[in-house]
Amino acid sequence: MNAWSNIKAIVKRELGGYFTSPIAYVFLVIYLLLTGFFTFTVGSFFERGEASLVSFFTWHPWLYLFLVPAVGMRLWSEERRLGTMELLLTMPVTTWQAIIGKFLASWLFLALALALTFPVVITVNWLGNPDNGVIFAGYVGSILLAGSYLAVSSMTSAMTRNQVISFILSVLICLFLILAGYEPVTGLLSRVASPRVVEVVAAFSVMTHFEGFQRGVLDTRDVVFFASVMGFALFATGVVIRNQRAG
Repeated sequence: MNAWSNIKAIVKRELGGYFTSPIAYVFLVIYLLLTGFFTFTVGSFFERGEASLVSFFTWHPWLYLFLVPAVGMRLWSEERRLGTMELLLTMPVTTWQAIIGKFLASWLFLALALALTFPVVITVNWLGNPDNGVIFAGYVGSILLAGSYLAVSSMTSAMTRNQVISFILSVLICLFLILAGYEPVTGLLSRVASPRVVEVVAAFSVMTHFEGFQRGVLDTRDVVFFASVMGFALFATGVVIRNQRAG
């Protein structure tokens, strides 16, 4: 089997694993209920009086902060707990193929959850004439944001067999990626560090890069940022797993 066939086999195995238990369906229902609540109630969708999905996308970084680690915490922790990691890695697949396959399966699952929010798009188009280009960019940014959180969760999941610890670690790291660009944080940091240091820390904020997508701007720099977060976290996942195998 070639590399891509191995990855596809793992993706199929992992996706099947989601839907053989009620966990996937419970997650999808919770996700859709929360997005609806934050969009229409907290986000005051109807009170805004404008045909846009600002109230929908604004909450995604915070919504994903808990939901994505809940999906990603089992990626490797579950394999270690059940003792199947060794079996998986002794199959004719390389470590990176297993990492990519498991990551893509979970990312596709999150993409499915996001795709199921299509009634919101239909609603805003029925009520007015929104800029669907901006909405499309928002969806692109949202799935990239989810992928970044998921890659971080994959890394923390590889570090421990305890899913709760993996969840907590990934939430803390993703929270840092949110708060790094917030004004209170940068303002506090500017009192003890140089402007250059503050600028570098702020550059790590997912909020800074996600805002561009919310405005409908598909900036290559923002895409590269999210791709870099995913690439680094998955590379770190590989380092952790290889060290565990060596040990």
